[in-house]
Amino acid sequence: MSENKIIVGAGEVFGKVMVFSGKAACSDGLDIVLDAGARADVTLIVLPGASVSSRFSIELAGADADCRLSGIYLCPDGEKVDIRVDMKHLVPQCTSCQTFKGVVSGFSSVNFYGKITVEPGSQKTEAYQANHSLLLSDTAKVHTEPQLEIYADDVKCSHGATVGKLNEDEQFYMRTRGISLEDAKVLQMISFVAPVLDGIADEAQRMKLHEEIENAIRNGFGK
Repeated sequence: MSENKIIVGAGEVFGKVMVFSGKAACSDGLDIVLDAGARADVTLIVLPGASVSSRFSIELAGADADCRLSGIYLCPDGEKVDIRVDMKHLVPQCTSCQTFKGVVSGFSSVNFYGKITVEPGSQKTEAYQANHSLLLSDTAKVHTEPQLEIYADDVKCSHGATVGKLNEDEQFYMRTRGISLEDAKVLQMISFVAPVLDGIADEAQRMKLHEEIENAIRNGFGK
């Protein structure tokens, strides 16, 4: 058993918010096993300046287990972020949802690898995975690789990834309302990543992170 393995017992709830900031490179992750009726809600936040390698291995091992895994990465300069997720549905009637969003510019590099495995016999599984990035410079790079391996036939599963730019039509609309181009871009970026925070149960923590992320976007991308 891994030293970092967390067993979430039947009916228990595990929640964790992982925030990385500063100039140091960090490596971290979680190894989680969910028993029947257990729930895990994990959020990863990578703020400007942090280069992070993060690994998540999650096993839904009891019926009606549920996992919510989400993340935000803000990489304005030369940060390197590597996120790997291995989500395993081992038994029937479990749910998982992954949502990762980020803004990447400068010479930054982001790699996302996410795999959902639905083992034989794991009917009534619901599993979703999404990775969406805004790419704001020609020198930044985003590589995203979502995967599904399904060995059961009565499931609801989907995965998707997008890498795009800021919407110029939205910018034009806001500018006609007296908002500067710089502020319009900042508002777009905040709106893009903010939904990831909605799953954080602690209201005070959620509001604090909203403020930190808004400041990080304004200072990192809004100049």
